[in-house]
Amino acid sequence: MKHTISVLVEDEAGVLTRIAGLFARRGFNIESLAVGPAETVGISRLTMVVGGDEATIEQLTKQLYKLINVLKVQDITQIPSVERELMLVKVSATASNRAEVIELAHIFRARIVDISEETLTVEVVGDPGKMVAIIQMLNKFGIKEIARTGKIALIRESGVNTEYLKSLEAKV
Repeated sequence: MKHTISVLVEDEAGVLTRIAGLFARRGFNIESLAVGPAETVGISRLTMVVGGDEATIEQLTKQLYKLINVLKVQDITQIPSVERELMLVKVSATASNRAEVIELAHIFRARIVDISEETLTVEVVGDPGKMVAIIQMLNKFGIKEIARTGKIALIRESGVNTEYLKSLEAKV
């Protein structure tokens, strides 16, 4: 199972290297990693997606807490949270299919950020499921390049689980 781990660290040189080394020594792959400044000056938030069972993630959490500069570690996989990802996709777009690619981008609330005679570059922001869906739809046109940020996430203070709400809407 994939887990989303949120880690607050002191913003100092070498912290990311120590965290990556911890995962490498234990043979774990970080599937997605996003790092940036947090709400407090001098603190950064790392959001990682890693595979493993509950026991493995618990062990990794304990190991992370042993590292210098790690302030807080939280597995937010089962906690209601807001998750987003940014992706840029360069798609083949000739005169014959350009309108269809643009229409598809609008359906996904994506933006066209670059255009040439042969390609369109689409900016997509949303949850990881949206990324998979638009890639599947754009594949038929020919994807030239993809760049993705990786997942970022924050816990929903409201505690509302939108996935649960979506399942209720589907039943109605």
